[in-house]
Amino acid sequence: MRGSLVIVGAGPRGTGLIERIAANAPELYAGPGLDIHLVDPYPPGAGRIWRAAQSPLLWMNSHAEDITMFTDTSVNMTGPVREGPSLHEWAGVDGRLFADRQTQGAYLRWVHEQAVAALPEGVTVHHHPRRALRVSGASEGRQQVWLEGRPRPLHADLVVLALGHLDAELDDEQRELAAYARGHDLVHLPPDFTADSDLSALGAGEPVLVRGFGLAFVDLMVLLTEGRGGRYEGDTYVPSGREPVLHVGSRRGVPYHSKIGYDLSGERPPLPRFFGPAEVDALLARPDGLDFRRDVWPLVEKELGFAHYHRLFTAHPERTSMDRAAFEEKYAAAAPAEREVLVAAAVPDPRDRLDLAALDRPLDGVRYATHEEFQDGLRGHVEDDLNRRHDPAHSADLSVFFALLSVYGQLVRLGAIGSWWHGFFSYVASGPPGPRLRQMLALSRAGLLKFVGADMTVTAQDGVFRASSPTVPGHVVQARALVEARLPEPTVRHARDPLLRRLHADGAAETPDGLLRVDPADGRILDRDGRPHPRRFALGPFTDGRTPGAFTRPRTGGPAFRQNDATARAALEFLRDLAWRAAA
Repeated sequence: MRGSLVIVGAGPRGTGLIERIAANAPELYAGPGLDIHLVDPYPPGAGRIWRAAQSPLLWMNSHAEDITMFTDTSVNMTGPVREGPSLHEWAGVDGRLFADRQTQGAYLRWVHEQAVAALPEGVTVHHHPRRALRVSGASEGRQQVWLEGRPRPLHADLVVLALGHLDAELDDEQRELAAYARGHDLVHLPPDFTADSDLSALGAGEPVLVRGFGLAFVDLMVLLTEGRGGRYEGDTYVPSGREPVLHVGSRRGVPYHSKIGYDLSGERPPLPRFFGPAEVDALLARPDGLDFRRDVWPLVEKELGFAHYHRLFTAHPERTSMDRAAFEEKYAAAAPAEREVLVAAAVPDPRDRLDLAALDRPLDGVRYATHEEFQDGLRGHVEDDLNRRHDPAHSADLSVFFALLSVYGQLVRLGAIGSWWHGFFSYVASGPPGPRLRQMLALSRAGLLKFVGADMTVTAQDGVFRASSPTVPGHVVQARALVEARLPEPTVRHARDPLLRRLHADGAAETPDGLLRVDPADGRILDRDGRPHPRRFALGPFTDGRTPGAFTRPRTGGPAFRQNDATARAALEFLRDLAWRAAA
């Protein structure tokens, strides 16, 4: 009997899994054929996020040369490497270009087609453009995957969930704000993928409160300005007259850091140094469990600092006052307080030192007397960030970026570490292209973008929404529209996806942050007693094995690729053994 594998989610993660199945099948699977069923209402390859049906104004937030769907020798995996072109090589565009998402979607569709074509004879892929509603079946038997609008289920020997980003039910605060908006004829747009939001209710010239200053805000900004007919002439924005006025704030009160605008020449820091496999093994062996801030962050902080100072001493020795070897020997042995003293002695200019606390919360304790002074101050902050991120004299910053990627690859093994790290990583390492921040500055000067500050609070009273921040004491902004510019939190019990909610109800385990627990070895879904389900796997941001993304920068290890390979091999071995038992 032919084997049957159902993959729920046909976006880049599902495509990456098929690529790994194709790469590993010649070694691991010689069964009597295999049917792979892809279940997703959106097109295979691109999926929902990268589909062609979205505005061409929306960009990738990485250079085209920094995006690949193919493995290389830097990936620590068991299966064979099958190299392929990065986005810029495939599209024939400048590697430093920020391609639009439609181009990325076309690349992902091509990768999907190549992966399917590489499957061995007898392996067939079927796409079902529907939503999966639930999975049933005993763990020792075939699974049934029930689809929307289909009376009979798909029967599967194995099921892999590769769902990507998920919609979520509103939390208590969002429900209260939404109810207030309905009762007072206001506009409230909850967390969502911005390209899917209906922005038509945000009127021209009207003030709009926006909570969130990351990539979702950048998309919102683009769609409400250029998307409404405005244009840029150099550093000046020429409005169409159809734009609202955006008042934006967040927990940090500043936009994510700009993407770095140069390449690292010369020696890269030798990573990992202080946070590698041995350190992760020791953390996993702790009998009393893990606390991220207490047990993990000190190692991460030391690793990031090592990368920073290794590059500073190597590439910019004139800005240091100690021999590099002597510094690194003392750095390795020093406790945190001792490292601060060492760095102060060895690196004279404070601007050359790595202060992660200040980097994370630049407005902590900062107060402005007036709203206008804060606008000038934050424009200066953004301009300083742009200048630094495009100046190779500060190449230690790019070294820290590579250290962040290295750290992420190690943290995946620890599973549930809380949400703070993922936000910090995105803020420092996965921010917008520099041109988008220049557009923010132009919109600010044009009076169409106004900054609220850090720790922004929103209240609903007297028939309006009000926003304030301790950054500008006493200043309050009011509006009849509020946009939550961020993706929904990928929690299992509050996901709108009925399949995940049913899995949770049936006993699948979740972390304290609401992520689906999976076996770090191969992605099998764990129950509440920690037992892996033999026939169900999960990959993606809704699991505690979440990675920076389904695709990655070439030659940086790609933890998602490693996971895809491990899951593909485990699935093929299971299906092979099942076929052998059936034939015996």
